[in-house]
Amino acid sequence: MNKLFNLTGVLAPVAILSAAFAQQLIQKAPAGPIKVEVRHTASGYQLLRAGQPYFVKGAGGGQYPERVAAYGGNSVRTWDTRDADRVLKEANANGLTVMLGLDVARERHGFDYNNPETVAKQLEAMRAEVLKFKDNPALLVWAIGNELNLSYTNPQVWNAVNDMARMIHATDPNHPVTTVLAGVNAKEVALLKARCPDLDLLAVNTYAGLTTIPQEVRESGWTGPYLVGEWGPTGHWECPQTPWKASIEETSSQKADVYRARYEASVPKDAAHCLGSYVFLWGQKQERTPTWYGLFTEDGQESEVLDVMQYLWTGKWPGNRAPHLSAFLLDGKQPTDNIRLQPGSAYPVLARVADPDRDPLTYRWELLPETTDLSVGGDRESRPQPIAGQLTAGAAGAATLKAPTKPGAYRLFLYASDGHNNVATANTPFYVGE
Repeated sequence: MNKLFNLTGVLAPVAILSAAFAQQLIQKAPAGPIKVEVRHTASGYQLLRAGQPYFVKGAGGGQYPERVAAYGGNSVRTWDTRDADRVLKEANANGLTVMLGLDVARERHGFDYNNPETVAKQLEAMRAEVLKFKDNPALLVWAIGNELNLSYTNPQVWNAVNDMARMIHATDPNHPVTTVLAGVNAKEVALLKARCPDLDLLAVNTYAGLTTIPQEVRESGWTGPYLVGEWGPTGHWECPQTPWKASIEETSSQKADVYRARYEASVPKDAAHCLGSYVFLWGQKQERTPTWYGLFTEDGQESEVLDVMQYLWTGKWPGNRAPHLSAFLLDGKQPTDNIRLQPGSAYPVLARVADPDRDPLTYRWELLPETTDLSVGGDRESRPQPIAGQLTAGAAGAATLKAPTKPGAYRLFLYASDGHNNVATANTPFYVGE
């Protein structure tokens, strides 16, 4: 399947999903809910939609739903209902389903699960959201909260989750209910078994640990069905760091390798219990860097990971492949070499990038101060402001960096684009001064 973009990166006239085809999907979609259930079979567990097996090939995030469908995916995930009207409408138009998140308050944000009044008020707010969206034909699964086990101490949160699950089952008999954990371990599973008997399945977010998630789920004591709620690159908390605590990000090509290897080693091999997964992030966000988790750049260009996702979902590679980056050197050093530069001095930069289709490449460099607006659990971070005038472009893949005069931590980014909406990305942290 080709990536149907013209040279400007805009959807070509032969669009991924034509207006006529979208209208046909809308006309064929039922007006009411589609029954979804988790069934225990002789070989394990199965997710059924309208009575048919449904293995989730999902994308976490509501951007570019037409590309999810075009590349072989079948579902998207949200973390709240703030934009649910649009997400559900676009899912119906593109033949996708939605794991719809209910934005349950977190203890780490100050919510007190020992306060019966605020807990009851939250339950009623969630009931209103369920009533609003329960009959949408694109709805697949309700997800009660995201990573409620992150930095928490009060197990009463699981009692509240079960009250919501019970409420959903009473209000909506057509869709299963889960909650999404940050990782999985025996302690949390024991609490869920004791306090959340009304959950239909478990969902787990994992990054570098995706390879071993089937084993971790079994060892935790969970014997039922599960979804992988998020998976993606090596997390910023899992990778090497410089002495000044800057996390070292994988290049887009390194990410493509780990996405494929980790997925093939886990999700399809646990067919008895794993009902599918949601790759993260089908969109773009600032989290440690502007490129760490998003599969797309801020202007919608696609990294090599998108080639991998199309292959994993369809068994076929796209007709035009993204550029492949094999090296990114600052002053002849790798990002793991703890690069230190002298203020105001000039240093060579070199990127080795090849395009599988021999498309000509355009290089863009960006210098940012290392972010100091750090969050946990995916909370919002602000993007640092670029520093202009420090780079002089040379021949293809080469440049000269004049180090800032102000001492401190910085990060140099590269974007190598092929003119077909594909891009290779890399960055390297460095420190100016002693």
